[in-house]
Amino acid sequence: MSGDHRLGLRPTTTEYTDEPLRVDGEIPSWLDGTLVRNGPGSFTVGDRRVNHWFDGLAMLRRFRIEDGEVRYTNRFLRSRQFRHVREHDSLRFREFGTDPQWRGLGHLRRFGTRAATDNASVSVVYLGGRHLAATETPWWTVYDPETLRTRGGRQFDDEVGRAGPLAHVHYDPFREEIVGVATRLGLHSEYVVYRVPDGKERREVVARVPIRHPGYLHSFALTPNYVALLVPPFRTTPLALLRDRPFVESYRWRPELGTRILVVDRERGELVAYARTAPSFVFHHVNAFERAGALHLDVAAFEDASVVDAFSLDGFDSPDFSPPGAELRRLQVDVETGHVVTRTLHPGHVEFPTIHYARCNTQPYRYVYGVGTEERSPDGYVDRLVKVDLGERRGRFQAWETWTEPNVYPGEPLFVPRVSLQRSEDSEEAVTEDDGVLLSVVLDADAERSFLLILDAATMSERARAVFSEPIPFDFHGQFYRSGERPTRSMA
Repeated sequence: MSGDHRLGLRPTTTEYTDEPLRVDGEIPSWLDGTLVRNGPGSFTVGDRRVNHWFDGLAMLRRFRIEDGEVRYTNRFLRSRQFRHVREHDSLRFREFGTDPQWRGLGHLRRFGTRAATDNASVSVVYLGGRHLAATETPWWTVYDPETLRTRGGRQFDDEVGRAGPLAHVHYDPFREEIVGVATRLGLHSEYVVYRVPDGKERREVVARVPIRHPGYLHSFALTPNYVALLVPPFRTTPLALLRDRPFVESYRWRPELGTRILVVDRERGELVAYARTAPSFVFHHVNAFERAGALHLDVAAFEDASVVDAFSLDGFDSPDFSPPGAELRRLQVDVETGHVVTRTLHPGHVEFPTIHYARCNTQPYRYVYGVGTEERSPDGYVDRLVKVDLGERRGRFQAWETWTEPNVYPGEPLFVPRVSLQRSEDSEEAVTEDDGVLLSVVLDADAERSFLLILDAATMSERARAVFSEPIPFDFHGQFYRSGERPTRSMA
């Protein structure tokens, strides 16, 4: 398995606490804080393996950066799913692509939210004063940010109810609130837009948008006045959800339906635009903003939903793995007429996109960072970090490339500004949008270990790396928390 990306699927067997890492290079003196990441740590359930990358047991990873040193901690979430696997060598709840091995009438358990997993492996969210591990079901998990130990489940008892929230939420510092979207599946399916003002825990419903054939949503767009949902033609029906198959297999690609764009007014809670455009599939939004009566929605767009099947473990765990590529695309939506104009900003491959979130989210911006490959049609797994300039030098492309280090695979980059916006009010120092660093957990397959990479965001040159002695499984999303400040989001 060593020598290629498959090492990133090797299960973790040890939990570490404040393990010191060897630092090569020099960490910027201003970089002080904590990077917490979430993702699967093991794919083993008894004598079998789960079916999909998204189904692995959740494990938090923490990199504590202080005084030029880095320490690593990891903990599996002690969810009900995790405990059941450890005690019974079997799944208790449904995962994205894997069902428990139910017997007899046990199949009836698939109905309703009680069968939904609490294996919260997608992202981390700061909500109502708590740090939460999040997934796409109503069952999130509270964890201790200092130790990563599990503090218990978080069951929401509010207006949103048991609808499945997207693991990606937005934070609006101007309105001082979290904004999220949840999907209710069933005979009366709907998307629920909600808000959580600072200092509160209960989710308040902003709007309910009925939809007959729900499409799979993973993230959404936020602007100062609107929430926009891009509903791909990867759809399901109430009947399909009742069939004896894993959750994701109830969805079908129906390109004839096109991509629907639903725009909700945040103040009035009304659906103000309903547009349709060419079919595409989107996991991640980059950013969105308003200009001259139109919404500009930037996304990492795939041609179809084949990327979902591509990350089944049978495909991912292959030396010839070559998933579909996404391009950076902008959809301009006229709110009055619903007219949509689409154009390519960068042909890709770009995924796990991130921006200077604290400064630019919901606003016009210039730089996008992400993982990528050399060609638009990837030949193998992602092997570089990329930066795309959308400003005056539109289309200019920079990359941290690994051609001198073969078989090196970076994860999602997170942008950390040199000057925090929470402190910049007292500073007269002028800063640019890319004045900071990118943090990415990178697998070095040949050396059979991982390292935390620190890149200069302006030049895409390496500043330092903190090397761990073992490979860390590929993860999904995370956040950087600067010491002494309220956690803020680093990406959508």
